[in-house]
Amino acid sequence: MVEGIRGPRIGLHVCRGNWSRREDVLLSGDYTGLVPAFRDMPVDQFVLEYATPRAGEVAVVGEALHDREIGLGVVNPRTAEAEDPAAIVRGVELALRHFRPEQVWLNPDCGFGCFANRCVNDAPTATAKLRSMVAAANALRARFG
Repeated sequence: MVEGIRGPRIGLHVCRGNWSRREDVLLSGDYTGLVPAFRDMPVDQFVLEYATPRAGEVAVVGEALHDREIGLGVVNPRTAEAEDPAAIVRGVELALRHFRPEQVWLNPDCGFGCFANRCVNDAPTATAKLRSMVAAANALRARFG
């Protein structure tokens, strides 16, 4: 699908589900089965959801995709509380075992939009979560450049 496309960066998001606030009904399991396909894809960045334990450990993709960028999901758009920036930093530090700092981009797991006219979160909560993500990014930039 991206053959012949040129630009600053081509990324692929793998959605694990954003239709419910109930974690038990959303997709779970690590990305092991997708790693061979990921390796063959001509994309620069994989935008993967790691804000919940449902996705497994980042090491699964870190070893195989260390030459790519990772859009690391660090906030859960389906919960009501904003994540602690220090907890986000700890999660990113796990990814930094496999990726250089310039390869890691912070993202929410999926978006904060609506599905079937049902929003999984409200604007004030989304704003608070994004502020936590920015605070974590600033702390990481201060530490790693």
